[in-house]
Amino acid sequence: MSLTLHSYWRATAPYRVRIGLQIKGLDYGYVAVNLLEGNQHQAAYRAVNPQRLTPALDIGDGEILTQSLAILEWLDETHPEPALLPKSALDRARVRAMADIVACDIHPLNNMRVNRALEAMEVSAPRRGKWVERWIVDGFQTLEPMVAKYGQGFAFGDTPTVADCCLIPQVYSAQRYKVDLEPFPAIRAVAEHAAQHHAFIAAHPDNQPDAKPV
Repeated sequence: MSLTLHSYWRATAPYRVRIGLQIKGLDYGYVAVNLLEGNQHQAAYRAVNPQRLTPALDIGDGEILTQSLAILEWLDETHPEPALLPKSALDRARVRAMADIVACDIHPLNNMRVNRALEAMEVSAPRRGKWVERWIVDGFQTLEPMVAKYGQGFAFGDTPTVADCCLIPQVYSAQRYKVDLEPFPAIRAVAEHAAQHHAFIAAHPDNQPDAKPV
């Protein structure tokens, strides 16, 4: 199976998928989609993903997967080891809840589309920054006790799961926006632990072929 990931180096949703691919030890091609320059709106990429978002994972034979959580679950179902979800149904529900806090409650409110919409409404840059911070802090306040309770190095247990695939990119985003992470020691500990893991290192934005100095 030949895999090709359509990605933007700094976007957190494809970052999640890169982590998953690296954990699974899968080789994949990389096609850069420059979101800042509007590549996602060009006809060539609309043919790949009509929603005009990243990531998109081409799995061959004309099949293209979109939406990061759907891709991560497909990876786990088609390449079961190492697992991204725990064995028990209860634990899987807990991990999915942690992932959903990031992917459904934090990220959609502070991604590039929302920031550009706020800018078009003449919301100032400092107020947009406060908007981003407000939703990251809100989500992390919910995640922190969950990670403290269930984490054993990673967000849930001692091996990386879908929760980490979502959490670590969101920590990266929080750092970009200079959100104070001091109130979240459990989350910070997971991020520090993940920073030593080969999959998270390889998936980091700075290590992507389209990475640019900032």
